[in-house]
Amino acid sequence: MSRSGQAPRVVVDTNVVLSALVFGGGRWDDLRIAWQSGQCVPLACKPTVSELIRVLAYPKFRLSAIDQHELLSDYLPYCTSVNLPARLPKPIQCRDANDLPFLHLAQVGKSDYLISGDADLLSLAGTFCCPIVTAEEFIGRCLATENQ
Repeated sequence: MSRSGQAPRVVVDTNVVLSALVFGGGRWDDLRIAWQSGQCVPLACKPTVSELIRVLAYPKFRLSAIDQHELLSDYLPYCTSVNLPARLPKPIQCRDANDLPFLHLAQVGKSDYLISGDADLLSLAGTFCCPIVTAEEFIGRCLATENQ
């Protein structure tokens, strides 16, 4: 549960979403089921969705346009859209500028968690406006207590 007693609002970085959608299994299935069952509410914005669409099209995944569309339909309908303002809040300094959209989304969307496997984002844990956790930590903290 979130601080408000509602399902936690989460920002899920692209690699975590990709792992849950493309690879599945174990914790990835747990996370996917969590957003599909309303145990958490993923947040999305134009830059994060654009990155997900771009990454799903990478040749190494060998996904047809139809496959990409089906994978997106397993995620995007469960997301709450957040419009980022023209004047973005100044986040904590991060080592990778490509991570800024996720940090901005977490700030503007009042996220309860940012779920990531990215070392640059995880290095900010404890210094950001919301906890930055791995998928395993999120499942252990939030989903395990909800299912008790």
